[in-house]
Amino acid sequence: MNKIKQKLQNGEKALIVGFGDSLTQGWMTRKGYLDFLDEMLKGKYPRCNYTILNRGTPGDTSDAGLYRIMRDVVDEDPDLVLVQFALNDAYLGVSRGAFINYMRQIINSIKNNTFAEMLVLTSVYLLNPRENIVAEDFYAALEDLCREEELGIVKVHEHWKNAVHAGVDHHELVQGDGVHPTVKGYRLMAEAVFEFF
Repeated sequence: MNKIKQKLQNGEKALIVGFGDSLTQGWMTRKGYLDFLDEMLKGKYPRCNYTILNRGTPGDTSDAGLYRIMRDVVDEDPDLVLVQFALNDAYLGVSRGAFINYMRQIINSIKNNTFAEMLVLTSVYLLNPRENIVAEDFYAALEDLCREEELGIVKVHEHWKNAVHAGVDHHELVQGDGVHPTVKGYRLMAEAVFEFF
């Protein structure tokens, strides 16, 4: 993250791409996590000169992300890529092994075709214990992959979990489906990412 931080501090032109599913896209809210991250970065780096591209596609799994990685990320020549997939894979029955294989290919496509720095994001903390066990299994797999690839990982689910344990009502963080964040939930998501800056 040193290169992007230096560019932000110096006011150099930079491009950040948010790449993922509906949680990246900001589904059904007026502000998603990338909107909040934009505000936070401008507050910290008053000289910054960057653009954030939102390349979140609702319903996407990691294999669909791999299919569009060249067009949506590599061809943009970004300085930083924020990669967020997991829940759709888990819900739609993609195996843990297949998910990690697709994520590894996404990461390698970015590494081999750009000079971008990268952060991998987990998704949200789920209140339903059965659903959360499945989600956290995929999050743990992402952590293992990031260790192997020597990448930073933003543990969004842990940031959410800590907030809930500190007294935040989980129902205030999610929409009616119990999964997609509200504006308040997206702000928490952005806070987790912003810690790396």
